[in-house]
Amino acid sequence: MEREKLSKFLRIGLERGASDIHFQVGNLPLYRFNGNLVELRYKVLEPEDTEAMARMLLEGDPRGEDMDWNEVDLAYELEGEGRFRVNISRQRRAFNIVLRVIPLQVKTFDELNLPGVLREISTIRRGYVLVTGATGMGKSTTLATMLNEINRTQKSKIITIEDPIEFVFTHDKSIITQREVGTDTASFPDALRAALRQDPDVIMVGEMRDLQTVDTSLKAAETGHLVFSTIHTSDVASTINRLVSFFPVEEQYNVRSRLADNLSAVVSLRLLVNKKETGRVPAVEVLRSTRSIQECIRDPNRTAELTDFIARGRAEKMQTFDQHLLDLVRANKISVEVALNAASNPSDFQTKLSLEGTEPEGVDDVAKVLEPLEIESDGRF
Repeated sequence: MEREKLSKFLRIGLERGASDIHFQVGNLPLYRFNGNLVELRYKVLEPEDTEAMARMLLEGDPRGEDMDWNEVDLAYELEGEGRFRVNISRQRRAFNIVLRVIPLQVKTFDELNLPGVLREISTIRRGYVLVTGATGMGKSTTLATMLNEINRTQKSKIITIEDPIEFVFTHDKSIITQREVGTDTASFPDALRAALRQDPDVIMVGEMRDLQTVDTSLKAAETGHLVFSTIHTSDVASTINRLVSFFPVEEQYNVRSRLADNLSAVVSLRLLVNKKETGRVPAVEVLRSTRSIQECIRDPNRTAELTDFIARGRAEKMQTFDQHLLDLVRANKISVEVALNAASNPSDFQTKLSLEGTEPEGVDDVAKVLEPLEIESDGRF
């Protein structure tokens, strides 16, 4: 397979706004648009095709020399056009490749339809800020926008620890050091410990994966730094429980106390198709630290109360998912059906819609067919 052919496949994703690109043996190339997979009319991929792609993506990387591994993560760039977070794995002895599309330019809060409170959270001087959500819900993009706001407005030293590096930042008012696990450092905990000796104001950890990373990042917040990270949880309450679960039972009470003292904000994301079905908009749950919130974090029997306190905290610019869904429906950004399907408590949400005189319209039973993309094929790679 020629490198230019691979580049052409990747450009299609960049130019047409795909979030992910899939190359798998036995299938046509696939692109994800607004949550849906769309085939590229070209040819079914053979084992030699995906192997050639894998070797080209790993060119210059020591892991591409013997290919003696089962899965690998890396970043790849089409110079001047876009970047990709790449995962290559083996399936049935062939290579399977998935690329997440990363734009070269970091978008603004307004461009991403993110609540203005996230700009305010970016100005916090110390503490622990977590961005949460399922895979593909926009955690990395949101985090990049928050870091870029600091970069644009503050004279700070920012250190990022990523696996792999996704968005590449340029210095503005801040200076930024970006370190990649596996290339620049052995692990998140190693890089975190080193970062504390590098005079940072802000530390961004790509993901909370294990006890050591959570513990060391908490220590960084406790020593007066602003720490950002992501975790794969669906909402605020599950985020607290997940962080605590990394630790042995005998340490969990102390961990809850540490979280209560240092957690400044949790931002949870769900991407939803917009009203015109031309893109997606985020529904965002936002927790900010207050005395009542801290008490709920400390007491495991009160963690379930967090959602109620968030709902009552709009004066502090907090909001639940369902409150934001209602805002999005009122603003005509999403349909009632989409909001109901995404609601944390659909029955309560339906009641609120009814009180406002808003009822869901009938759902069309006819499936909307996504037209396959086309690319001129010469019958070979």
